[in-house]
Amino acid sequence: MKRYVIERQIPGVDKMSPTDLSGAAKTSNAALAQLAPKVQWVHSYVAQDKTFCIYLAESEDDIREHARISGFPANKITEVTGVIDPTTEKG
Repeated sequence: MKRYVIERQIPGVDKMSPTDLSGAAKTSNAALAQLAPKVQWVHSYVAQDKTFCIYLAESEDDIREHARISGFPANKITEVTGVIDPTTEKG
């Protein structure tokens, strides 16, 4: 499976309560259950009016289908082609 970063523009998401975020996760999980095992949600970062979600999926089309089913936008989908971190310098 490929790894993707999905940018979702969701006005006010950074001001949502823990209960609201829990409800959003429940909605996303219900959509994922319909698409399993083609799409997996790893985690998301909440920022001002946006989320940046890390997903594993067979294709970008599968990410778009999750967005359609869940009702959450997938404004920008970027395939991750590599990962670096502080230990990368050690080669």
